[in-house]
Amino acid sequence: GPEARKILDLDHRFVSPSYGRDYPMVARRGSGMMVEDVDGNVFLDFSAGIASVSTGHCHPAVVRAIQKQAETLIHMSGTDFYYPLLTRVAEKITSITPGDFPKRVHFANSGTEGIEAAMKLARYHTRRHRFIAFLGCFHGRTFGSLSLTASKAVQRNGFGPLLSGVSHVPYPNPYRCANRHPAGDCDCSGVEAIKKLFKTSVPPEEVAAVVVEPIQGEGGYVVPPPGFLRELRELTERYGIVLIVDEIQTGMGRTGRMWACEHSGVVPDILVTAKGIASGMPLGLTVARADIMNWPPGAHASTFGGNPVACAAALETIRLLEEKYIANADKVGKYILDRLQGWPAKHRNVGNVRGKGLMIGIEVVKDPASREPYPEMRQKVIQRAFELGVLVLGCGVSTVRLMPPLVVEQFQADFALDVLERVIEEASK
Repeated sequence: GPEARKILDLDHRFVSPSYGRDYPMVARRGSGMMVEDVDGNVFLDFSAGIASVSTGHCHPAVVRAIQKQAETLIHMSGTDFYYPLLTRVAEKITSITPGDFPKRVHFANSGTEGIEAAMKLARYHTRRHRFIAFLGCFHGRTFGSLSLTASKAVQRNGFGPLLSGVSHVPYPNPYRCANRHPAGDCDCSGVEAIKKLFKTSVPPEEVAAVVVEPIQGEGGYVVPPPGFLRELRELTERYGIVLIVDEIQTGMGRTGRMWACEHSGVVPDILVTAKGIASGMPLGLTVARADIMNWPPGAHASTFGGNPVACAAALETIRLLEEKYIANADKVGKYILDRLQGWPAKHRNVGNVRGKGLMIGIEVVKDPASREPYPEMRQKVIQRAFELGVLVLGCGVSTVRLMPPLVVEQFQADFALDVLERVIEEASK
């Protein structure tokens, strides 16, 4: 619309061109599952601010918590002073993260900052320098986290040399097995490549940490084989390697459990979360075993990390998630996956559907036999869905990801799926 075009013109003139936008959505306000643009067009949001507005847009209870705190104290800096809400969030988050042992929490503003803290902490604790991450992973774009990230070449191009001592291995993908097993017949654990590294080029005694997403996010919403995390945990324990689980996108109830690693029963040494923890407010947490997070004052801090307003939003978000929205994510997620299961047989360009809870991927291919990715069609699907009032985003080479707020209702899921099926049929012609 005309108002959106005005904003786009200003954006092109004054905003960094490094931001990637799939379509010209200029948001003005949001409520629950709906977003209105500056021209009054209303959209059903299946992107959730990239999995961030877990309780929906502007949930009344979260808004009240933010307003109440903003009237009292906005900032003082938790690195030099004490906040009541910061300690309350730390107490709460240590009680709901996996592991029946003492934990401590570092507060930052985003997921990438949380990963940076986890990397520094792993090096400090182990006195080792190497890291192992996975091809297709995304852990952020700041220097340390970018050294782990291996999602798209453009994210790394021109910024090297990056952090030394980082090795990447394939992430186990049952649909696209690195060992060329047929789709659906792969039971590769994913840890064999790490064992090979240990035998050939990476002494395990030098590895500080393995960093892993329990479900790969930007890499394509890839759900690994059931035993993957457990085998990885066993391997890291064998060599005294810190296991860092990145729950930035998968955490806060998105997969139908508070943490995606709970599906495997795996307890990490360090867990990083952000995005959905504060319903859209900037907050990133690094949660570690207390015997690991024992660095001295001044070793690592953040001026704005643990901001009182963000902490107020986080406490209310956690309450709402525990009260009803994690259960809803599990229920509606299963409903969506049930509806999608027949799509690969029904639509020749749908190669695979996968996910847990409300973290669901639809992989678009040129044909089911070759499984060749079809990014051009994926982009057509995303653009046409936008034109028809549904906001979705891509991930991986050619996957459409569904990551609605956890408040989504069944009738809204039906509307979104009806639109997506229509646009897939259109794009296939």
